[in-house]
This record gives sequence, C-alpha cells and structure tokens, in this order.
Amino acid sequence: MYLISFLTLTLTFTLLSSFAQILPGADQTDKYLPYLEGKRVAIMANPTSIIGNTHLVDSLLSRGVNIVRIFGPEHGFRGNASAGVKVEDERDPETGIPIVSLYGRKNKPAPEDLADVDVVIYDLQDVGCRFYTNINALARLMEACHENDKELIILDRPNPNGYLIDGPVLDMKYKSGIGMFPIPMAHGLTVGEFALMVNGEGWLTNQVKCRLKIIPVANYAHDMPYTLPVSPSPNLNTQQAVLLYPSTCMFEGTYLNHGRGTYFPFTVLGSPELKGKYDFHFTPVSIKGMAETPLFMNQVCYGLDLRNYDTDLLRKSGKINLQWIIELYQAHPHKEKFFDSSLSNQMGTIEKLIGSGLFRQQIIDGVPEEEIRASWEPGLSQYKEMRKKYLLYP
Repeated sequence: MYLISFLTLTLTFTLLSSFAQILPGADQTDKYLPYLEGKRVAIMANPTSIIGNTHLVDSLLSRGVNIVRIFGPEHGFRGNASAGVKVEDERDPETGIPIVSLYGRKNKPAPEDLADVDVVIYDLQDVGCRFYTNINALARLMEACHENDKELIILDRPNPNGYLIDGPVLDMKYKSGIGMFPIPMAHGLTVGEFALMVNGEGWLTNQVKCRLKIIPVANYAHDMPYTLPVSPSPNLNTQQAVLLYPSTCMFEGTYLNHGRGTYFPFTVLGSPELKGKYDFHFTPVSIKGMAETPLFMNQVCYGLDLRNYDTDLLRKSGKINLQWIIELYQAHPHKEKFFDSSLSNQMGTIEKLIGSGLFRQQIIDGVPEEEIRASWEPGLSQYKEMRKKYLLYP
C-alpha cells in the first residue's frame, strides 16, 4: 500500500511539474506583500532580482512598499562592475534609494545601515557553486540580521545546476573569499536551503542563528532544467556558461584563459603556449564591465571550444568534468606554469577553488580520474546525507 501511494505521489508530482510553470519566490507576491505592509524594508538585490520582466525594487515600489535601503553585492546593484572589482556606495539614479555596497569598504551591513529598517529581503540568483560569492554575501547578511535583531526574508530561486552535487568538500584550511563553508564545489542547494543549512549546522560566527522567512519556489524539483531569465553576472552571460561553470571555473586556478576578455567566458579554454596543439583559437581583449585586463590580453590563445558542448552529458553523468583539466595539463608544454596563480593573477589558487590540497599533485602525477574522485570520500557522501535535512524541494 505504501509503495503504491509513493508511486502515485511521484507520478502526480511529475505530471504536475511537467505542466506547471516554475515560479520563483519573488513572483509569489501574495505570500509576502502583506507581511511588508507598514514596514521599512531593505533589499539585497542585483539585476537577477526580478518579478516577471520588472526589477524587484521597481515592482515593490509600485506596490507601495517602503524601501529605505538597497544592499549591493559583487558586480553591484545594477550589475555593471567586473568580477572582483570593489564597488562604492551610491544613490540609485533610477529610484533615489541609497545603495550600500557590500563589496567594497565592508562586506556586511553595519548597525547604522539597519537602524531604520524593520525587515530585510534577499533576492539574488545563485548558480549552485561554492565559489560563486552570492552565498557568502547571504551568510554575512544573516549574521548582520542576527546582530541587529532583524528578520530576513529570502525570496528563493531555482538552482540551474541543482542536479549536481560533486567535488571535494572544502578543506577549511583553504577557506577564502571564494570558499567559506565546508560544502562541495557544486552543492545542489537553492539559496533558501543553503540558509537553512548555515543556520542548522552553526556555520555563522559564534554559531548564531538568523530569523528566516523563506518564500519557496513553486513547482520546482532539483533535477529540473531551468533556464535563467537574466544573466547572473557579467561573465555568466549565457545558459551554456552557467551550465559549464561548475567544471570550467576551476581554470581560474590555472595559467589558462577561460574566456575572460571574450563575449563567451567560461565556454572556451586556452593559452598562447598551446599553439600547435589545438586548431581552435580566440583572442582575449579588454571589455569594460566584464574583463578590463584579462590573462593573455591581445594574444591568440589555442585550446578547447565548449560553446556547443552537449551539457546534457553533464546532467546524465551527475559529475563535474575533470577530463578538460587533465587533457590541457597533459598538452601544456610548460607544466611548471600550469598551476602558477602568481602568473595568472586570477581569482585564487587551485587549492582554494577545488577545496583540496591533493588535487594539484594528483593532476601532475597523472592520477586516474576514478582515484581523484575516490579521494573526495567519505566527505562528499557525508555531505549528501547531511544535505537531506535542509531540502525544501524533491
């Protein structure tokens, strides 16, 4: 009887999901607008914070919500700053609302930023990777809300890589701005679920807990394909880049260009030193708002073109692709340079990106992929089991 019931429920959910539209938390205004009535509201937002085709801030203002402050993450509130570039406080020219940058002189709201605020809203699109900094901004916002006794409303959004849970769990010895929590490279969570995990596992400073109100995504399951309506950041400007990102962002820790300085970042990989090894080539240039000084600027790079790679292969495997980094290391004529982050001046070392102190030497030694993956255990399996406690979606 229980088996039949389970199968019936599963079939029913599958049928409903195939017909019902995925609806992010922000779009379900009936679930939170009444709660905002009469309150002074602060919002952490960027260009992905939308209701339909309208920015969340503009939409809520038109509905009479009293927005007193905006918090801007990496790339800024309007999304016009390059990756890693500090952003200054300003006043939004379109609404006149003061914007406090949390990617500049400070990384979380100060008491004075929240003194005249009753409730805080977080609405940023995530892409499901440890090194994508929106989740770090969320955790720091949670701490500030606890410290100033403010409730945080999270308008949840689908994770476009929600099917993927892979990579080593971060060895906290390599904790950095691109990896703050003991989660795998691809964590398989929405931001709402991540916030529940941070609270539940006591990962905030002094193990404090933030008062949360989460507006879940409707008609969503983790293994559903989801095409982002807005690019989540300047260099994730295509759906292909978003789906390749868990596998190609690790090249930030190598002496290769991964498409920065082109209009198709995270979908091509190459170096001038691979000339003769590959026919495909591209030339990085300075692009304002995306990459002002990319690695190998104005030099022809040779390597892999993944713009037409079938990302369904990643979905079917349920794994990050390691073959690309193995292949390019083997092809590189100056292997001593390959992992030299001081030459590349990119986001961080391979250890900080991968989250493990073993990976560099494993690639150098030619360790088979199966053995590399085996070294991620038991941490990865333990994470998957722990994750189940915080899931909001099937």
